[in-house]
Amino acid sequence: MKSFDSEKFRCQFPALQPSSEFPEPAVFLDSAATSLKPACMVEATQCYYQNHSATVHRSQHATAQAMTERYEQARSLVAELISAPQPEDIIWTKGTSEAINLVAQGYFRSRLSAGDEIIVSEQEHHSNLLPWLILAEQTGAKVVKWPIGTNKQKRYQPEIDTLATLLNEKSRLVAISQMSNVTGAAVDLEQVTSLAHQYNCLVLVDGAQGIVHSPVDVQRSDIDFYAFSAHKLYGPNGLGALYGKGTLLNAMSPWQGGGKMLTQVSFDGFTPEAVPYRFEAGTPNVAGVIGFAATLDWLKTVDIPLAESYAVALTDYAEQQLSAIPSFTSYRSTGSSLLAFNIADIHHSDLAMLIAEQNISLRSGQHCAQPLLDALGIDGCLRASFMPYNNRSDADKLVSAVKFALSLLED
Repeated sequence: MKSFDSEKFRCQFPALQPSSEFPEPAVFLDSAATSLKPACMVEATQCYYQNHSATVHRSQHATAQAMTERYEQARSLVAELISAPQPEDIIWTKGTSEAINLVAQGYFRSRLSAGDEIIVSEQEHHSNLLPWLILAEQTGAKVVKWPIGTNKQKRYQPEIDTLATLLNEKSRLVAISQMSNVTGAAVDLEQVTSLAHQYNCLVLVDGAQGIVHSPVDVQRSDIDFYAFSAHKLYGPNGLGALYGKGTLLNAMSPWQGGGKMLTQVSFDGFTPEAVPYRFEAGTPNVAGVIGFAATLDWLKTVDIPLAESYAVALTDYAEQQLSAIPSFTSYRSTGSSLLAFNIADIHHSDLAMLIAEQNISLRSGQHCAQPLLDALGIDGCLRASFMPYNNRSDADKLVSAVKFALSLLED
């Protein structure tokens, strides 16, 4: 049975507990960069390295066979998480960036011609912009900006009405994030796919930021490609997943060559493995996959919507308290657990440095989203990202740290 208790949830994360190295753990408000890891993931990864270190899909000994079974069970767990039709629709990658590059080079590079258009929203992380700029250089295609709107109530998110004006017979792809890593804005993905498919245009969704807050149903949303990173979903670094519709994956060419992605090879050529293995060249991150499986099993016991509502309530509280500062400006989309903000006439990096000295972890800068910040008319901002393992005390400490830093900077 799923449930959520904030204190019990918080206790699952060793990094929040005092240790000999960190007697006073930092107030961690940088989860949009990477999430903390639950004990079950840490233990499963350690157990693999300590007791079961074997690679998968290669050896015949008992340990290797057992790890192969667990490795494939993890693939099934990812398929279940996003409601993919079958586990074979899931490809293991190093992360979202590699997954998007795989789609760009493995599917679209051989299918785009000069004049074709790739529509990319203005709110995208660089990982969902740079691969398309590179692809445009290679093919002569054109990257078309889907600008954010000017409706402040929507916090400048890309608007469906604008997308409708951009789509045409030359449109081949719409690339959109499930959730902005700066404002937290989330576009209705079902509306995006419905509109794009009217023009036989595919849709790739960058789920890196959004999946931890609201796992998608790729079938209901009719998403063509969906990519995410494990490390933002309480999982390990260096691991991600790509979902693709079966027909698209079977039409896609291998992007990387190496061990275990083929059935036969000679100097005259090779025969690739079946999907998804043809896209998983080389020795995989077995420990990461095993650890991530433990995370996904644990998440089945968590009421994710309730946990997210709790995190959003904390963000509401922090924003309300900071709004008492006359020079405070928030770039937060309503209902998001990300709080991006600035204080007028104070450089974000100066403020971040003083906040960090008070043992609070958050991020400042451009957040790998330069076009979005340009559209917002700023050169950077601070970002506090709340998760269900945070609490009211964390929010209070953030507010106090900001006020104390301002007292120093404004003297």
